[in-house]
Amino acid sequence: MCGICGLYSPAGDAPPAAVVDAMRARIRHRGPDQGSTTTVGPCVLGNQRLSVIDLEHGEQPVANESADVVAVFNGEVYNFRDLRRELGLHEIRGTGDTPVIPHLYEEHGLDFVERLEGMFAIALFDASRGRLVLARDRLGKKPLVWTHLDDGTLVFASELKALLEVPGVRREPDLAALDAYLALGYVPGDRTGLVGIRRLLPGHVLVAEGASERIERYWQPRVSGSEPLADREWLERVRSVVGEAVRKRLVADVPLGALVSGGIDSAIVVALMAQASAEPVRTFTVGFADARYDEREHARAVADRWSTRHEEIVLEPDAAATLPRLADAFDEPLGDEAALPLFLICEAARQHVTVALVGDGGDESFAGYERYAAMQLAARVPHAVADAGARLLRGAGERRSARFRAARFLDVAAAPAAERYGRIMQVFSPAERVRLWTDEALAELAPLRSAAALLGPPPEPGIRGLQRLDAETYLPGDLLPKSDISSMAHSLELRSPFLDHHVVELGLSLPDSLRFDGRTGKVALRRAFAAELPQQVAGRGKKGFGVPLARWFRGELRDLAVDVLGTGTLFRRDAVEQLLDDHAAGRADNGHRLWCLVMLELWQRRYAETREPIAA
Repeated sequence: MCGICGLYSPAGDAPPAAVVDAMRARIRHRGPDQGSTTTVGPCVLGNQRLSVIDLEHGEQPVANESADVVAVFNGEVYNFRDLRRELGLHEIRGTGDTPVIPHLYEEHGLDFVERLEGMFAIALFDASRGRLVLARDRLGKKPLVWTHLDDGTLVFASELKALLEVPGVRREPDLAALDAYLALGYVPGDRTGLVGIRRLLPGHVLVAEGASERIERYWQPRVSGSEPLADREWLERVRSVVGEAVRKRLVADVPLGALVSGGIDSAIVVALMAQASAEPVRTFTVGFADARYDEREHARAVADRWSTRHEEIVLEPDAAATLPRLADAFDEPLGDEAALPLFLICEAARQHVTVALVGDGGDESFAGYERYAAMQLAARVPHAVADAGARLLRGAGERRSARFRAARFLDVAAAPAAERYGRIMQVFSPAERVRLWTDEALAELAPLRSAAALLGPPPEPGIRGLQRLDAETYLPGDLLPKSDISSMAHSLELRSPFLDHHVVELGLSLPDSLRFDGRTGKVALRRAFAAELPQQVAGRGKKGFGVPLARWFRGELRDLAVDVLGTGTLFRRDAVEQLLDDHAAGRADNGHRLWCLVMLELWQRRYAETREPIAA
């Protein structure tokens, strides 16, 4: 597990290596064990290594026998032993995964990336062709951002903060990207929040050869929707494929454990780890004094069932002090408040292990989100009934209350069919964003796009279409950056068996009867692993790491929010004050919205050129 960065000059000149040294220093947290800067003609490659496999010989960069193909790598290749056997005629250094990459490229050219199974971001330079190849894993577990300088130099890195060490990289806020953030709580697609800085999308490669540059997609999930299998056969496949995905992720030459949220996904991961391990599994969970957000009891049931070495981390954090630390780690706008407990549990777990398995991806792969069932039910509610009920309940209760959830559902049901999923996912509606933005910003942005327009339509009808849409948008835009940045800020590697692409393809291929039963999702997982799940966990719905935002923004985060947003430069002060006042008075639960605004303002102060202060 590492951080990578570099420069490529299409004019053929050698870029300054000292700049890549500075980039590496900025992402040293991703790989504190070893670093290097290597110049190969018009390309300079940098890396910071976190040693996980082949501790003695796993240093980077890696090269082929003639040293004209050189690569740096962030991630893990889980089928590396098979690949080493296939490449038996090559001289491959050490015993780990990274050294196979240049040799695999020699054998397969640009198709080499299709042979890799795992999570990765790769920068490879082929000196004989003057070709730079940037590649990202199929689902987007490992990040890679890039931009151009005015002279055409291509600059890339694992994190945006490394790009900002390069003279000439602009820090101009991308207002369209920030407006999309306000709509969804994250920036979707290939934008980052700063003008001209792009993410390489999951499952894509970027190929630069001199002045020529192209981006190509190499993977889309292969979905088999018509195999005439009995439920028993499907469930056997689920047990086999998920079990293999977990076992592949147990390879490490450093201490390894699991993060447990109290839900069925992480419980299944722990069960399979315990069955495959000779030693007790190390498990970690996080809890709050507020029982509505505390998962310790359920995580403890998993730990007891499998006799793990269990650590409970009770968080009564100084939220006002922790929030700026979090904002410093996240160099792209992200409004998912679950990043805070994840950030802190990763910090604590890193005191004991270097690698941790997690249950991320179970909801996308096996249809676990309640919103999937809500979409089906919303289509059956008469519009007049939904509209009247939504108006009656609007603004009622805190976000986790039944009253709030009912109001939200009826609001979704009252929307046109094409807008419903976007309505479920949205943070601020277009009308609310109009009230937030200054007139100057609106002149650049108009017309504002709805959340549904930003997400695009599902690629097919039904629940599977929603799963695929989430895998293209919410997963790489929110969940995976949250996991990567929260963990790598503390040099902790997270591995996600449910995001093995074989698992994802199997989950998408299941019949609807093994997705949802009424309002209960992940039917296939619940049935396939019923014997492994403690009873109190088996029937639980989606939970995850939550935080008591409503209370925090009426208490310990109130002053910070007033200060940050009151002196902010992005939004109309009167609109922000209204959100703060309504929340403080209990007229609305604006906790999540305020979190999104505070995180955005802190991000801009740290990573973007500050705009001129606005008038009230």
